[in-house]
Amino acid sequence: MTDRTYQPSVAGLRAFVALARRRHFGAAAGDLGVSQPSLSQALAALETGLGVTLIERTTRRVFVTTEGERLLPKAIAVIESVDDFLVEVSGVGETLSGTVRLGFIPTVAPYVLPTVLRGLAQQRPELTLRVVEDQTARLVDQLREGSLDAAVLALPAEIPGMAEIPMYHEDFVLALPADHALAGRKRVDPAALADLPLLLLDEGHCLRDQALEVCRIAGVRPDLGHTRAASLATAVHCVTGGLGVTLIPQTAVASETAGGGLATATFASPRPGRRIGLVFRRSAHREDAYRELAGIIADVVSAAGAVRREFAG
Repeated sequence: MTDRTYQPSVAGLRAFVALARRRHFGAAAGDLGVSQPSLSQALAALETGLGVTLIERTTRRVFVTTEGERLLPKAIAVIESVDDFLVEVSGVGETLSGTVRLGFIPTVAPYVLPTVLRGLAQQRPELTLRVVEDQTARLVDQLREGSLDAAVLALPAEIPGMAEIPMYHEDFVLALPADHALAGRKRVDPAALADLPLLLLDEGHCLRDQALEVCRIAGVRPDLGHTRAASLATAVHCVTGGLGVTLIPQTAVASETAGGGLATATFASPRPGRRIGLVFRRSAHREDAYRELAGIIADVVSAAGAVRREFAG
C-alpha cells in the first residue's frame, strides 16, 4: 500500500522512464549516465515507496507492468516539468552548453560526424554531445518522447510541434562501376536513370524517397531490379560489384570512393540534391542554443567543401 507521505525522487522517476523506453538495464543506465546498480537501486526505492511494481525483469527481457503503463505518462510529464524548470533556472535555454542528445540519419552521420565533432570540440569544448544514428521516423519518435534534444534530418521535415533550421544543401551524385560508360561524365541528364538498374536503400531511409523523387521529376520509371540495401555503404559495394548504380550525397563521395572501384558522374543543372537541417521541439524553448548549434554544424561542414551553406543566423 502506498505511503501517502512518500515523495518520489526525480532519480527514481528517471530510472523508471528510461527503463520503460529502452527495455534494457544497460542501455537505460547508459542514457542516464549512471551505473546499473544505481539505476536498480533508484527503481527499487521508487517501487517500494509507491508500493507498486513498475518494471518486471526476467533472465531474457524487461517489460513494463500494467500499473507501470498506466503511470508512465505521468512520470514523463513530471520529468519534462523538472527539465523545463532546470532550463529556466540555469539559463541553458539561451546558450549552447551542458549535454545535447543529437540524432543523425544514417546517410549523414558517417560522412559529416567526424567534422562536426572536431568543430564542436574546438568551438564549444564545454559541450557534451551524445549521438544517436537512426532512420528518420525513429529519430522523430525519440524527439517527441524527449529522449533526443535535436536531430539532423533532411528537410523539409514538416513535423507538428517541431521547428527546423536549414543548415546546408548538397547535390546528389551518380555512383557507378569504374568501367561504366558514364563514369566521370559531367552534366548527365537525370532522364538517363530510366535505362539504369537503380539500387535503393530499404524502406524507411529518406534517401530512398529522395532518389525516387529525382526519378519522378525527371519523368522516368527506374528499373529497380531486385537488390535493396540496408545502408549506403552496402549499396556502394553492390555498385562496385556491378549490380547497378545508386545516388549518393556529395558529402559521401570522398569516403565511398577512397577504396577505388567506384566511379561517379554529376548531373546537369539544376542538379538534384537535398537540404539538411536541425530539427527540435518547439516546446523545448531552446531556439537560441539550437540555432547556435546549427550554425556551427553548417560552418564546419561547408568549410570541408562539397556543400552549400544555407544557415541564416
